[in-house]
Amino acid sequence: MAEEDTAAAQEAAAQQQFVTQRIYTKDISFESPITPNVFRQEWKPAVNVDLNTKSSRVDEEGNHEVVLTLTITAKLEEQTAFLVEVQQAGIFFVAGIEGDALRQLLSTVAPTILFPYAREAIDSLVVKGGFPALMIAPVNFDALFRQAVAQQAEEGAAEPAVEGGEAPPEGATH
Repeated sequence: MAEEDTAAAQEAAAQQQFVTQRIYTKDISFESPITPNVFRQEWKPAVNVDLNTKSSRVDEEGNHEVVLTLTITAKLEEQTAFLVEVQQAGIFFVAGIEGDALRQLLSTVAPTILFPYAREAIDSLVVKGGFPALMIAPVNFDALFRQAVAQQAEEGAAEPAVEGGEAPPEGATH
């Protein structure tokens, strides 16, 4: 009996697939509105990093697009020294994984794969813009996902129950 359960579990695991099909830059932008005057000021910027992910099903064969958006704003006092935004995207083939497990996979594993590409693109743009290299700290997408799920649960508990309610959409952002 235990051998049958083990064999069934191994067969199910063998049918589950997650494959990176393609990684690409979807959109990229760099602005430095106060150049050249910014280069005459002492470089002690306040840097803000905004992060967002979204996913969508591309086709019925199991391909999903995941887009990781990073927006970096560096300010000197109240003036924007530079603003850079990168949408790093990928197409991922997923089979044998559905529901919450699929949502978690597309919200954690895919952005973890995309993040180094986005970080390198941002650093390159910043340096080409005449600014010192910008090292963005690694991001724990698993922790962000757990935090988003906990926040949704709290918001759901605060609202009255609705008949026929739906689970958060697959492409939900955090």
